[in-house]
Amino acid sequence: MQNNRYDAVVLMNLGSPDSPDQKDVKKYLSEFLMDERVIDYSYIFRLLLVRGIIVPFRTKNSAHAYSRIWKENVSPLISLTMQLQKAVQALVEVPVEIAMRYGNPTVKSAFDAIKEKVPTAKNVLAIPLYPHYAMSSYETAVEQAKSVLANNNYSFSLEFIPPFYNEPHYIDAMAESIRPYLDKPYDKILFSYHGLPQRHLTKADPTHSHCVVSADCCNVDSVAHKTCYKHQCFTTTKLVVEKLQIPAGKVENSFQSRLGREQWIPPYTVDRLTALPGEGVKKLVVLCPAFVSDCLETLEEIAMEGKKTFMEAGGESFELIPCLNTNPEWVKTVAGWVN
Repeated sequence: MQNNRYDAVVLMNLGSPDSPDQKDVKKYLSEFLMDERVIDYSYIFRLLLVRGIIVPFRTKNSAHAYSRIWKENVSPLISLTMQLQKAVQALVEVPVEIAMRYGNPTVKSAFDAIKEKVPTAKNVLAIPLYPHYAMSSYETAVEQAKSVLANNNYSFSLEFIPPFYNEPHYIDAMAESIRPYLDKPYDKILFSYHGLPQRHLTKADPTHSHCVVSADCCNVDSVAHKTCYKHQCFTTTKLVVEKLQIPAGKVENSFQSRLGREQWIPPYTVDRLTALPGEGVKKLVVLCPAFVSDCLETLEEIAMEGKKTFMEAGGESFELIPCLNTNPEWVKTVAGWVN
């Protein structure tokens, strides 16, 4: 394949601690939660909240959770992103690097690798591996990459793939990854997206008058949808369901991984997992489309703890569909953005 548009590619993912040891988890949580786009309070309040309350109280439990999914001295998210890198590299001619927003490998290490491999690089494609826009995921990855570029002597400029929540090839890949799981009897398929504080929706709304104003705001056309995480999540579900022709009554959206006591986007996944068996849903299929790589939030929070919650509430079967990871259709989709 001949490629003239880009000199290199960077796949950007969230990141992971270097190990499940408490010292590494503490370091990772501090970096992650001190990001002003994750917890968007004033620096002093954020410092007191994160380092004085959240990190001291969460480190031990988080370290235990990471230890439950850790394999071969590396986290699944890092391992799977490396596998995606290798698979995409086989389909493109330019170097493919990976960078994590938090932890290692860093954005700078990826850019340094490009500088070494392609000293005359002019145009680099950055692919934030977040299907949906949120300032705490897509935006912070983009801004971090821009900052590293601006503060170092690199010859290249960056071009970013926008959120791909409705990109046809991504939707096709999602649908094909789900299809085999629909052959077995199931009562409902739950699309469990990563949660977000509702104030992040209003903060990202450029009109300051659309998001969270009405119960139906996600279905009313608006320029706000370009940066509305909730609308984009619902759109992904809608397009995948249409592609697979899943009956509407067998589909539900929810939001997981809530932190703190403020209002996040409802309904909460843990609440729905508790309630569904009592509503007659005994056979449940779950997927987590906010992630393209399996990680703590999918493998521990949903596959382990979520399953336990559902089964103890009276469920009979619970199946988690893996993230896209290195699904062949997904690999071709990413390579297609490069070539």
